[in-house]
Amino acid sequence: MTKEQLLALGLDEAAATKVAAASAEELKGYVPQSDHAKEVEAKKQLETDLKTRDKQLEELKKVDAAGLQQKIEELQTANKTTKTEYEAKIRQMQIDSAVTAALTGAKAKNLKAVRALLDLEKAELDGETVKGLADQVKKLQEAEDTKFLFETPGQAKMKGVKPAEGGDKNYPADKKPSEMTYTELCAYLEANPGAEI
Repeated sequence: MTKEQLLALGLDEAAATKVAAASAEELKGYVPQSDHAKEVEAKKQLETDLKTRDKQLEELKKVDAAGLQQKIEELQTANKTTKTEYEAKIRQMQIDSAVTAALTGAKAKNLKAVRALLDLEKAELDGETVKGLADQVKKLQEAEDTKFLFETPGQAKMKGVKPAEGGDKNYPADKKPSEMTYTELCAYLEANPGAEI
């Protein structure tokens, strides 16, 4: 008990001081209740963890080490294969992109048709271009049987006819279609086939 608590019980100052000192001396070897509770909880947790680890060790003893090693090797082989396939796909995408850029720059009219004539089986990238591609494209541009696949300077471009733009709908001067009778509208459409209403 504290000195204040002893004074509250009716002890005089000197007696309260002596009893408080004796009580403090006696309690030096004791642990506070909160610390004790923490230690008990920690002990319980350690015992639980120990049981769990013992159980895991027993389970591991049952595991087939050779089977695990084989499974690890299979997974490593699968990872290598996947990585190789991924790198090949990336490489092919880079080649396709470089070929498309080169054919667009060479003003190929139909990229698919020109690409079919190129030998790209052993294509290798040289930075962002494909080695030897420029020579193949140049040969195709100069060959009589393939030069039509590329636009040439001064070549006439085909153009279509410009469609009619709205304009006058050739309605009778005195009435709009919404004001015409059915008979007048039929006569108007017969006289002007394809007219918009």
